Amino acid sequence: MAGEVENPGKTFPTALMASVGMTSLGYLLPLMAATGAVDAPPEQWGNGFFADAAGMIAGDWLKYWIEVGAVLSSIGLYSATLSSAAFQLLGMADLGLLPRVFALRAPIFNRPWVSIVVTSLITLGMSFFSFNNIVTAANFLYSLGMLLEFATFIWLRIKRPEMSRPYRVPLRLPGIVVLCLVPSGFLVFVMAIAGWKAYAISAIFTAAGLGIYYLMKFCKARGFLKFGTVDGEGLMYERHQESANVGV
Repeated sequence: MAGEVENPGKTFPTALMASVGMTSLGYLLPLMAATGAVDAPPEQWGNGFFADAAGMIAGDWLKYWIEVGAVLSSIGLYSATLSSAAFQLLGMADLGLLPRVFALRAPIFNRPWVSIVVTSLITLGMSFFSFNNIVTAANFLYSLGMLLEFATFIWLRIKRPEMSRPYRVPLRLPGIVVLCLVPSGFLVFVMAIAGWKAYAISAIFTAAGLGIYYLMKFCKARGFLKFGTVDGEGLMYERHQESANVGV
């Protein structure tokens, strides 16, 4: 997605610093206020207790305000995740890993509408699971994906160090390895404490991903589906050139 951002060398660090700071304060301040002002037993600290704690401290108005904020926060998080997943499908279509229909963009907003629809349908199907199973499975799959991204990040720095990048992390290889090992430890811990349902759901999705990969290879070899960019190879070349110019 860095190719979609103007001046990512300046925008990415600023956005990351701001988001990490706001996120940390968003967790720490309510936690410190609730634990310091409410004398509640540990078993009450479940889903939704922050809103109850706010009601105990300041009244129902703050409780309802926090609930509204939680809803809006969830909508924002879903929109960001949906956009990320849709652009990943778009990139896979540009690389010929998925049919080129996934690269179709809406004429008004220039967004990959087919990828957005497919991602939304998968999300709708997951909504039939219980909340705890959704959270656990999502964390497990997210951890798998991040471990794969970290491994790819390090592999590309080793194999293709001079590759043009819209945004380049300003660290050498040892620093990158240390940078990736710290969150990887937390990710492995999250995966280790997940229950058997998370393992089952993750195994199903992983098997489905492998099946789709070989199905796409079969369809490409037999010519059952159209692959490549929507406007031909020229569009892919133009996007590559744009990303290269941004990286410079």
